[in-house]
Amino acid sequence: MLDDTHQFLDEAARRLGLSSEELAKLKQADAEHAFGIELSNGQTYKAYRVQHNNRRGPYKGGIRFHPEVNLDEVRTLATLMSLKTAAAGLPLGGGKGGIAVDPRKLSKEQLEELSRKYAAALEPHIGPDKDVPAPDVNTDATIIDWMLDEYEKITGDTSHASFTGKSLAKGGSHGRDAATGRGGVLALEELLKLEGGGHKDLTVAIQGFGNVGSFFGTVMAERHSGWRLAAASDSEAAVYNPDGLDAKALQQYKAGRGRFKDYSDSGAKVVGNDELLALDVDVLVLAGFENTVNQSNAGSVRAHYVIEMANGPVTKQAYDYLTDHGHVVLPDIIANAGGVIVSYLEWVQNRSHESWPEADVNAKLAGYMQKAVRETYDYAKKEQASLKSAAFSVALQKLS
Repeated sequence: MLDDTHQFLDEAARRLGLSSEELAKLKQADAEHAFGIELSNGQTYKAYRVQHNNRRGPYKGGIRFHPEVNLDEVRTLATLMSLKTAAAGLPLGGGKGGIAVDPRKLSKEQLEELSRKYAAALEPHIGPDKDVPAPDVNTDATIIDWMLDEYEKITGDTSHASFTGKSLAKGGSHGRDAATGRGGVLALEELLKLEGGGHKDLTVAIQGFGNVGSFFGTVMAERHSGWRLAAASDSEAAVYNPDGLDAKALQQYKAGRGRFKDYSDSGAKVVGNDELLALDVDVLVLAGFENTVNQSNAGSVRAHYVIEMANGPVTKQAYDYLTDHGHVVLPDIIANAGGVIVSYLEWVQNRSHESWPEADVNAKLAGYMQKAVRETYDYAKKEQASLKSAAFSVALQKLS
């Protein structure tokens, strides 16, 4: 994914006329922290935090717990976060962190120890004005609360602004859980409006029905009675019903640890994940992992709109193929920016010792998403560029 990100950066840099030296500087992270964490049982885990660019403000980015976390992945995600915060117009920089661990294999006590030791190791490098981490893959408000508590024990800081994605009791923001999925729906709405204002009736397939994908489904159902969820998948299988699925029911099924391979409901059938990507729907939402659509399967995609809700779910070669064949791909640094936008709003609330109603948070989120989509769309039209190239170019202009 790092190579693909750099290719998109290279393309945007050429469009903007940046020198090779300027581009090299933009690719280079400000700081990288790689270290080991040893638990009391003797197990050791590799841990990382990459602080890419703070030209616009404190570093901002999630922490993921996953066995395949490595330095290159964290570098890529930190770079994307710098671009994302810039494209969204936030006064923040970009960072990312992670631990190479399968959290399902740890007890609650071990998970808490790992979380606290990660925060303690990074304490000199993070803080409300330096670097403000948040949850990501396999991390949540409970884990962030542990990290916040450890940081505050060491530093004495009581602002709660050193981390975002916290529980409401620890200064978290209303609307944060649904923010990324909601932001994707808002971004698609704005794109459709800019393209002509129609599309009251749409069929949608969601690849990756986790936190982001499920909230995309439930929010779109709340806002648009004519948008029909035709399919949704997890890592093993997909559920398909051309007459429509109940997103809320699927969300509850997944919350109860149900697997789509075992799903049974009237009118729905279980299909393979590859089949979901090839369904004849209007919108394909990619909310799983990177490189989902690649050179080998891009030709099977039939959806006119492809929404990158995961980071880097479409490879560079696949992206070029899709855009050359008339598909419209809404890029990740715009489509999934809702999470970091509401993280920023949480940080603002902490700094001002306020707590805003969810309706106010959602309204502010909508304003940021609409502006980011319009700015990207207008640049793409003016420069005859793809939306991804436009988004990267707009972001680079703000970072240069």
